[in-house]
Amino acid sequence: MDIREYLKQKRLQIDAALEKALPPETEYPASLYKAMRYSVFAGGKRLRPILATAAYEALGGKDDTIIPYACALEMIHTYSLIHDDLPAMDDDDYRRGKPTSHRVFGEALAILAGDALLTEAFGLMTRQEVVDGLDGKIVVRVINEVSRAAGVQGMLGGQVVDVESEGEEVDFTTLQWIHLHKTGALIIASVRMGGWLGGAGEKEMTALTTYGEGIGLAFQITDDVLDVEGDKEDLGKKVGVDQERGKATYPAFIGLEQSKAKARELIGEGLKALEIFDPKADPLRGIARFILERRS
Repeated sequence: MDIREYLKQKRLQIDAALEKALPPETEYPASLYKAMRYSVFAGGKRLRPILATAAYEALGGKDDTIIPYACALEMIHTYSLIHDDLPAMDDDDYRRGKPTSHRVFGEALAILAGDALLTEAFGLMTRQEVVDGLDGKIVVRVINEVSRAAGVQGMLGGQVVDVESEGEEVDFTTLQWIHLHKTGALIIASVRMGGWLGGAGEKEMTALTTYGEGIGLAFQITDDVLDVEGDKEDLGKKVGVDQERGKATYPAFIGLEQSKAKARELIGEGLKALEIFDPKADPLRGIARFILERRS
């Protein structure tokens, strides 16, 4: 399949749904809605919502049931990027080639826009028109999964350890823990969300989880590699930042070539887990390979 065309079409679908889900800039308080929309529509691959959609399709899902939940993932991801860029965190001036939220709207509004996106995400997943016709237990399970992945047992926990580890000597176990939680947790939850809403059984959920773990860690490793040898124009931000800040990364621990080899190994494990699925899971397979090839 043409995975790039698939990603393009799904990205357009997600963007259209996000356009409807987010409050318009014409409503009050307009400054907040403008800041929220600025970061959501500043670009991005929409990887997490597309993974949720692809997993749903792998189970035979054909309707738009997954789309609001997929949009919620992108809202959560965007909130995390807004906060990650703040002066108190990574202090980045650019994200996806555009000035970061706090550079455009100020720190206070950037913080509030991130808070608003996180809150709106959970509101979206519980809207009456979204949950109508769904098994309530599955909806609760999905929301719990996402909250754990975004919270102290996932992304937030990983971010805390990442910040505390800057400039410090950390062991390889800590490095892997940071990556699996800061980046991997929400990617795993995205795949599992598609599984739950698609009616996956225990065998399918185990396979999807293994796949998510493999590509989630591989995604962060490729991020580490791109920070070393990536192109600023492709990435839309400064490169070499991890080394400047003394961050714990795979290239710093095991070198570039071994990092690439580890990413390939993890992608291989993820693809192997998908062997129980038929060709409906080909988008998931394509996304795994795309992660290794990406340049941004």
